[in-house]
Amino acid sequence: MKINTIFHLTLLFILIFISCNSGQEISSFDEEENIDCTTEMIAVDSSKGACTETLNAQNDVAIFVSGNKRIISSNNIPNHKVGIFGNISGALNPNAILPQNNTYEIDLNPSKASSVTQLQSNGPKFSFGVLLNGVELDPVAAEPWPHTNPAGSGYNWGWNLEATMAGLGLDCNNAHVQPTGKYHYHGTPIEYLRNNFNVIIGETTQMSIIGWAADGFPVYYHYGHIDAHDGSSSLSLLNPSYRLKAGERPGDGVSSPCGLYTGVYTADYEYIEGLGDLDECNGREGYTPEFPNGTYYYIITDEYPGIPRCLMGQPSTDFSIGPS
Repeated sequence: MKINTIFHLTLLFILIFISCNSGQEISSFDEEENIDCTTEMIAVDSSKGACTETLNAQNDVAIFVSGNKRIISSNNIPNHKVGIFGNISGALNPNAILPQNNTYEIDLNPSKASSVTQLQSNGPKFSFGVLLNGVELDPVAAEPWPHTNPAGSGYNWGWNLEATMAGLGLDCNNAHVQPTGKYHYHGTPIEYLRNNFNVIIGETTQMSIIGWAADGFPVYYHYGHIDAHDGSSSLSLLNPSYRLKAGERPGDGVSSPCGLYTGVYTADYEYIEGLGDLDECNGREGYTPEFPNGTYYYIITDEYPGIPRCLMGQPSTDFSIGPS
């Protein structure tokens, strides 16, 4: 009798244990199944604020040569209208544009390095360069997955939000303001191009240098000669060699995002060599008006990547962003 009682109690304990563990597994499975990977978890938002504001502070920039360096000193105040920024009604973000004290030293005679330098590697590492108005070109956002990071979990920098597609409070120049008051461009600087070069976005125009990359190579906007080495050939829109990936992301919605590739993440795009006119760093070799004997140069395009995401030469540490 006693033995039968012990047997039945033991059997009951085993059944309860199996039932509890089975319930935990089913609960976990249900939780994962509730994540809908057929729809976009972060919606695409390419909206931009109107550029209606004229700043009180004046643009102040100086560019000169010293030895084997090109020196650019700037207060980082743009020379064009901007969106509404600051702790005021209707602001795109709460940070007001404030004068900076920036000095950049870049190579006067740059050369290609043995390997490219990515602007982002486990977080933003470098800004790309600076325009002739002294304002930085800084395409990489610091917005890794998960975008609200619970205590104890790590960031997945392989899935970083694409600034111009994720509603990050940009004005019509694809620019916004850091907490320090530093105004910077994440994409095509439309008002800068329109006011300083009479560029009409989407129409073929002159090939004009608009800035310098962190490695010292020149930067142009979207147009170049059909024959890269013939300055007498016609101008044409130069196309990047990136495209939006097809299908769905491989993520589970927990450790990385799921849903269709929409362009809201940088990793939604892929580089296909030879797809367009430009290389991985959105550049090419050839003639430019400023370098008639030829040079490597970068192109800012309206399509991804917009501002290049890597550098062919050795970047100046003055463009280093550091730990994020």
